[in-house]
Amino acid sequence: MEQTINIENTKAQMRKGVLELCALAALTAGEAYPSDIIEKLKKSKLIVVEGTIYPMLTRLKNAGLLTYRWEESRQGPPRKYYRLTPIGEKVLKELEDCWDELAGTVDTIRKNKI
Repeated sequence: MEQTINIENTKAQMRKGVLELCALAALTAGEAYPSDIIEKLKKSKLIVVEGTIYPMLTRLKNAGLLTYRWEESRQGPPRKYYRLTPIGEKVLKELEDCWDELAGTVDTIRKNKI
C-alpha cells in the first residue's frame, strides 16, 4: 500500500519551525507593534496570522527574550510595543547560527555533495 505525505502540512510545519527565529529577527531594527511584525513576515512570504503571533510573543516574553512597553493610542486601546532583551539577542544569534548550519547541511545534501 502506497503511503502519501500531506505536502501542505509538511510545508506548514517547516514554516512553523522557523517562525520564532523570524519573529526575533524582525525585532533587530528596534521595537515593533505585533501587526508590524506580521507585516514584515508577510513581506518575506512567511504567512502568519494574529492568532499565531500573539501567543508566540507572550511565550517569548515569558521566556525573557522580549520585553514590551505600552503606548497610548489616539485610535483605540493602548498598544504593546515589543523589543528584544539582551537574552533575546543572544538567543537570536544562537538560532541564526543553528539555521545557517542547518541550511548549509540541507543544501549540501540536496546538491549531492556528500
